[in-house]
Amino acid sequence: MIWIKRICLLALCLVFLSACGGGGGGGGGGGGSGSGGDVGGGDVGGEDVGGEDDGGEDDGGEDDGGEDPVTAAPPAPAATLTPTATKTFAFSWSDVSEETEYRLLENPDGVSGYGEVAVIPADSTEHNLTVSLPQRVNASYILQACNSLGCTDSDEMFVTGFLAEAVGYFKASNTEAGDGFGNQVALSADGRVMAVGAVWEDSAAGAVYVFTNSDGVWSQQAYIKASNAEEGDEFGTSLTLSSDGSVLAVSALREGSGATGVDGDQADNSASRAGAVYVFTQSGDTWAQQAYIKASNTEEGDYFGEGLALSPDGTTLAVGAPFENSGAIGIDGHQTNSLATAAGAVYVFTQSGDTWAQQAYIKASNTESVEQFGKKIALSSDGSLLAVSAPQEDSSATGIGGDQADNAAENSGAVYMFTRSGGAWAQQAYIKASNTGKGDQFGSSLVLSADGGVLAVGARGEDSSAGGIDGDQADNSANASGAVYVFTQSGDTWFQQAYIKASNVENIDVFGLNLALSADGATLAVGATGEDSSATGINGDQADNSAGGSGAVYLFTQSAGVWSLKSYIKASNAEADDQFGTNLALSSDGGILAVGATWEDSSATGINGDQADNSAEGSGAVYLY
Repeated sequence: MIWIKRICLLALCLVFLSACGGGGGGGGGGGGSGSGGDVGGGDVGGEDVGGEDDGGEDDGGEDDGGEDPVTAAPPAPAATLTPTATKTFAFSWSDVSEETEYRLLENPDGVSGYGEVAVIPADSTEHNLTVSLPQRVNASYILQACNSLGCTDSDEMFVTGFLAEAVGYFKASNTEAGDGFGNQVALSADGRVMAVGAVWEDSAAGAVYVFTNSDGVWSQQAYIKASNAEEGDEFGTSLTLSSDGSVLAVSALREGSGATGVDGDQADNSASRAGAVYVFTQSGDTWAQQAYIKASNTEEGDYFGEGLALSPDGTTLAVGAPFENSGAIGIDGHQTNSLATAAGAVYVFTQSGDTWAQQAYIKASNTESVEQFGKKIALSSDGSLLAVSAPQEDSSATGIGGDQADNAAENSGAVYMFTRSGGAWAQQAYIKASNTGKGDQFGSSLVLSADGGVLAVGARGEDSSAGGIDGDQADNSANASGAVYVFTQSGDTWFQQAYIKASNVENIDVFGLNLALSADGATLAVGATGEDSSATGINGDQADNSAGGSGAVYLFTQSAGVWSLKSYIKASNAEADDQFGTNLALSSDGGILAVGATWEDSSATGINGDQADNSAEGSGAVYLY
């Protein structure tokens, strides 16, 4: 019988082990622990035990006595959360026993519920999580200690306060008073490349600083100057990045060369304040100038480059010259008749290989003097839709496609939409505010979503005292409080979707002076450089007016066509006259926000320096949320 043979074999093994001094191992194998018992209970187990114990080692003692088996989930970790710059929540805890990993859970807004955001190796005692600060003001976190038998939760950790200490604070590497660092800021789509203008650096020759984020650590990558830098050129007046951050276009509003077209004579200074645009490309960590671009009809005082937009793929560049003087109308008209002083124009350039060429010369459909067509411009992701503002346009029309010849509302402002098919451009729409008013300057700013389906337009001089979304547009009791209008497109037709005001409307706040929009058009940032609160960080006291001109940014989000205020954002060192909100940029997903404050005064250099030092007046700063 087979079972008799097994009993005999087992008896022989026990006799052999006893003779060799292997009784300890036999105790382990024969049931000294559950594990050992399992091993000793079968054919393979019996062979393994016998084979290893032939060597005379106490195998049973090693298997079961060296490390106790896990019998329960680990103890709960005692964890803490500390906000820190840049945009980081730092978690720390004492290591617990018997864990094989830690898991960090996040409830991002306090209502969505918890989800896993990080798996952390065993024996760790800290973890840094980079977050979007405006989207985490109500967040909470749990740290779990886990092993094969389960996970044990820490106490909940709640985000509290205004998160000022977590705001990234960026300064130039050569900070000096009056440089205006932060007058312009641009982000790559993923928010890992940031370009910042300092228009008055080096006696207003101007400079641009490029910062990059590698594994959560920010550093300055490049310091960029024009190839023909001269005092007063104001290189850095406007700038824009391609979506991958590898192409950078920068304007110098007061550059004085009389050259025309691409890569002309940079040393010719016969056209003061004509303006120029410089295109740079990145290879590895190195930036190089690719092109020097001028208008096809360069003239003194045109300010070519005040409006500037680059398609995300970096192959279409639109340049506004709001003081250009031609009286032409529409596309590719007469460029040199000088019949309409400061009417303005837009020039479209396209790239093939490394070569740039002008594709179109665009004028308003109702060109008149001093309308400043081209002051602000925006492009869709493929470069086929172009939005152009003329904030000094005078028609009293309202809405879409109204009477362009009515000049009863001086400086009310207008926006013009153009589309490209093949290489041909045509005007698609003429857009006015729903409450057009004299001096409102509709078109002070504008932005487009990636697909061109959402357009937001600022009117810095609008006067309603209404607050929030879709309030009373006819109330003009808050002079230059400012407003923003959101439009959406269906087919080729535009509709106004929302009328947006600040939550703390006041005179001269100029809400809408600057805008930024996420790629999907669902997150909108609005700057109000004249706002006066001394609050710091996120969602502080909006009613405190003790810091005149400190500035603020309002972050709105849209769901199913309905807009709402998400966050009220201030500098981490808000002070009077800093003009926080001078310029804005959002990453593609709306999760990273960069804000310039041109008149901030610290003499700190680099990243996250001393914000309380006010010894360099007007040096400027950029804040990252």
